[in-house]
Amino acid sequence: MKQLYSGVVLLKKFIALLIIVAMTVLFTVFATIYSASNKLVRIRVVTTTSLYATGLLEYLASEFKNVYKNVEFDFIPAGSGEALRRAEMGDACIVFVHAPQLEEKYISKGVIVNHTIFAYNYFIIAGPPNDPADIRNSRTVFEAFMKIYNAGEKEMAIFVSRGDNSGTHIKELSIWEAIGLNPHGRAWYRETGSGMGNTLIVANELKAYVLSDIGTFLKFKKEGRLPNLVILYTNDTELINIYSVYLVASCKGVEKEYAAKFIDFIRSKGQELIAKYGVEEYGQQLFMPAYEKIVFLTEIWERLAKS
Repeated sequence: MKQLYSGVVLLKKFIALLIIVAMTVLFTVFATIYSASNKLVRIRVVTTTSLYATGLLEYLASEFKNVYKNVEFDFIPAGSGEALRRAEMGDACIVFVHAPQLEEKYISKGVIVNHTIFAYNYFIIAGPPNDPADIRNSRTVFEAFMKIYNAGEKEMAIFVSRGDNSGTHIKELSIWEAIGLNPHGRAWYRETGSGMGNTLIVANELKAYVLSDIGTFLKFKKEGRLPNLVILYTNDTELINIYSVYLVASCKGVEKEYAAKFIDFIRSKGQELIAKYGVEEYGQQLFMPAYEKIVFLTEIWERLAKS
């Protein structure tokens, strides 16, 4: 009987020990998970200046951080060409761009992956209200650019270019090439070598024509920074402006994990946020979400990428 009693006591002690060990293991696991989920993750993002200047990216990031509170974003605004160059150098984990021709080159080199078209809007031609080149009633953007060229040659107009290998600059160059005219070196053709915001400010000061994304223009106009400029030409299919986001192939580890989550967020819930952005403040959308026209936008992107 004594032996039986001793055995029961030992069994109880053994079970108690197992429970303690199990609880210790579970506590360690939960503590590790909690610690990992709360450890600060910084994601480096290079972005086209229009997305940064309009505040759209910071808005999307703040909504994402409502769910993933341990994530911080370091945004680096640059023209699309510079953004892609930085991606190739490994300076970022995510890249936002709007230059299909350039994007295709970096896709082919394996620099960027997980292509996601997430938004679009239109480029516009802005200029002085008196419109000395008379582009208001142009039938196509090509006709509008020809008029600007001719007015420039007659010393009646100035055109300000970003000149920075950005998506906007690439679009502008493609239009000049399509009509067989080269404005470089002309006295009326000025290059800022800078972002969209600064280029708009210069165009405003010179009362010049400028190609811009509509989002940045509307924001600066609303802020009273462009009193000498108005939209003179837009809504041409040739001026569609497609925004894409990519994961940088060299990105690794936890940064890559959360970068992929952010891209998925933009592809899903972010579409509703993009649709609403700017409507209340500017009276119209600055960007249109891609999800309703993804097939159409993909076809245009592919055509532009090959042009």
